[in-house]
Amino acid sequence: MIRVLVAEDNAVNRELLRELLEVRGYEVAEACDGQEALQMVEQSRPDILLLDLGMPKLDGFGVVRHIRASPGLADLPVLAVTAYAMRGDREEVLRAGFDGYLSKPIDAAALAKEMGRLLGISSS
Repeated sequence: MIRVLVAEDNAVNRELLRELLEVRGYEVAEACDGQEALQMVEQSRPDILLLDLGMPKLDGFGVVRHIRASPGLADLPVLAVTAYAMRGDREEVLRAGFDGYLSKPIDAAALAKEMGRLLGISSS
């Protein structure tokens, strides 16, 4: 089973992502802030990380910088899931080291497509 870590400070958004992922058969763990997400990534190495950008303690950019600088974690697929949806935000996020970008509100089909792309599996 594919293990997904959802790092999101908003409980409603975490629950929505959990439901969208579990219905597709993913095993989901949750982190409430960037610091907790980083600890969980280091301890249990998920198959993919869905990461909000604006979180307390350590934002998504800080988390992805740490992951990309860690030899054992650098290849972890990281998908930004964010309310940042202004022109240029996607490019900035990808330049910062994220592998993909989804804007909120989350579209279930777009989430499935990005998960499939990043994990190398069909999204059907």
